Amino acid sequence: MEYVLSELSEQVAAARAGQRALRIRGGGTRSFYGNPWPADDSAGWLDLSAYRGVVNYEPSELVLTARAGTALSEIEALVAGEGQMLAFEPPRFGDVGTLGGCVATGLSGPRRMAAGSASDFVLGTRLLAADGNVLRFGGEVMKNVAGYDLSRLLAGSLGVLGALVEVSIKVVPRPRCEATRVLALDEGQALEQCLQWRSRPIPVSATAWLDEGEGAGRLYARLSGNESAVRQGLARIGGQPLEEREAEAFWLSLRDQTHAFFQQRPLWRIVLPPRTPALDLGPTLHEWQGGLRWLCGPLDADDLRARAQSLGGSACLYRRGDVSPDVPAFHPLSAGILQIHRRLKQEFDPSGIFNRHRLLPEF
Repeated sequence: MEYVLSELSEQVAAARAGQRALRIRGGGTRSFYGNPWPADDSAGWLDLSAYRGVVNYEPSELVLTARAGTALSEIEALVAGEGQMLAFEPPRFGDVGTLGGCVATGLSGPRRMAAGSASDFVLGTRLLAADGNVLRFGGEVMKNVAGYDLSRLLAGSLGVLGALVEVSIKVVPRPRCEATRVLALDEGQALEQCLQWRSRPIPVSATAWLDEGEGAGRLYARLSGNESAVRQGLARIGGQPLEEREAEAFWLSLRDQTHAFFQQRPLWRIVLPPRTPALDLGPTLHEWQGGLRWLCGPLDADDLRARAQSLGGSACLYRRGDVSPDVPAFHPLSAGILQIHRRLKQEFDPSGIFNRHRLLPEF
């Protein structure tokens, strides 16, 4: 595989010398996420799909290292054989979704509220930099270090700082027991119920509320842990049990975003403090005990973002649909934060060759 990496390095060096932009691609399953590619026919593709394979896996150490082009499905099948999993349940978007794309987008699934985000599990990375050299950050162990962990900085960076070519990631044991209950509640009642659960020792690993129209809705709650903890938690939350296969299919449809709600366009992803009341802005699905709200429909971007910001959150145009390409995908940054992003871009990619405009229109 080193010859593949050598070819990728040469391609980056040539692009920099020729002042030509590069678009990074792995499985291509997350190309919808972020700002549209600029109308620049001179940009070439840096395809990492051939740079694949698990480099090292130590089940006893709960660490896996793999090349960026490795399919998430392959990684998850491998760790499942050892009774382990990726704790943050990243969306896979099909069988060809890759580890590099998973980390570059930084997206997490239903278990994020209980387990943490994608960046929390990145231990180390190798980055193909703008000069064609490969930089290494972090390692393969969890430990205290001085300074900022640059590996985690790359999670969610959408490749604007360089091309991820290898990732070391922490895995966790699968829970011994899981069960799902369903409660008939409107959105306000569901949000209040989630707040109550957060204040109690109930092993809730995921929640989802679905709007059923005319004020009605259903709140799904998944409990995970040992049998005793799950049994006691179920007694506290009540509701109707969901059969195991049906529950697994439901949570997978949220994780991989195959549920019918995610097929609507445009689709907005709103991150808010869990205590935020219902937004009452049309069809809604919320996860993470109210911390993540999905909205669809013809919403005004400026008004929605102003409201989200006033509530302490942010709004991402997740699936664009017919929304103008001039509307940025991500919530505008403050002047101070934008300056930090500019300085990082200048440090890592001074020629501006990687994934232009994908994260921020400014670069």
